[in-house]
Amino acid sequence: MDPLTQGLLGATAAANSRLAKAPRAVALGLGFLGGMAADLDVLIRSTSDPLLFLEFHRQFTHSLVFIPFGGLLCGLVLHALFAKRKGFSRWQSILFCTLGYATHALLDACTTYGTQLYWPFSNERVAWNIMSIIDPLYTVPIAALLALSLSPQRHWLARIALFWVFAYPAVGWWQRERAESVVYQLAASRQHQVLSLSAKPSFANLLLWKVIYRTPDYFYVDAVRMGIKPKVIEGTAIAPLDIQRDLPWLQAGSQQALDLERFRWFSQDYIALAANNPMRVIDLRYSLLPNEIEALWGIELSPSNGEQHVRYITQRGDSRAKSVELWNMLFH
Repeated sequence: MDPLTQGLLGATAAANSRLAKAPRAVALGLGFLGGMAADLDVLIRSTSDPLLFLEFHRQFTHSLVFIPFGGLLCGLVLHALFAKRKGFSRWQSILFCTLGYATHALLDACTTYGTQLYWPFSNERVAWNIMSIIDPLYTVPIAALLALSLSPQRHWLARIALFWVFAYPAVGWWQRERAESVVYQLAASRQHQVLSLSAKPSFANLLLWKVIYRTPDYFYVDAVRMGIKPKVIEGTAIAPLDIQRDLPWLQAGSQQALDLERFRWFSQDYIALAANNPMRVIDLRYSLLPNEIEALWGIELSPSNGEQHVRYITQRGDSRAKSVELWNMLFH
């Protein structure tokens, strides 16, 4: 999720603690900063290895076993910076930071990007696919309720915020199950054998879903609007990446071959060769429109530089025009 939502969730956890007494704003501030702290792993980067950040973002700092250590480090730093001057004890600072820190990875797992909750025991990227990475319908009510709860007469509003923290993802879970059911029926009507299927909400809503399913020969990408009556907006298909067919020049064991496998792991094997570039491998899970294959990112290989790292590519296209199309899909 975006940093603001992460912080607000951490503040909600702190606000609902029985120990969140005066100065209440400081307790919420500690929870807010603790809720964002895990994303400091974005600083782990390399100028020579562009995929390093993909491996380490949402890795050890986001694992369940790291929560007490993350909360401890965050609490000690913030206690020295300001909480001590506000009359907080060291253990109180650590407590509120840990409460905030504990919310981070679980919220990230609600999205589609993938979070290594079980590191170091497993490098599985947990993605429940029930919320968009940015969703104002989730964030704004939490922010408003927490702001109002700072008044002594309105502390109870923090409990309403906590209810919304859980209620909205529950709706997302229900919508995802509905979307998957609709697309299984769609695949059956096409007489397709489904090997795997993934449904994810489109940008900033739980109404319009992107669904990808794989058959022995193709990935099929469609959109489903999950209103009272579901509506399928058909998309297109693309063949999964086949190294022998698509990249016959790629030498096994070369740096680019290793990088390709790293990207496959990150993309959970939803990869294909870009239609307009035979050297680019794309992540099919993300696009501006839910029924298209114009991926937001990918990697670019080079036959002449097999021992150098691949290039990491991002592309947005005409986002303004796509926004209009997305709006039309949502409400027409």
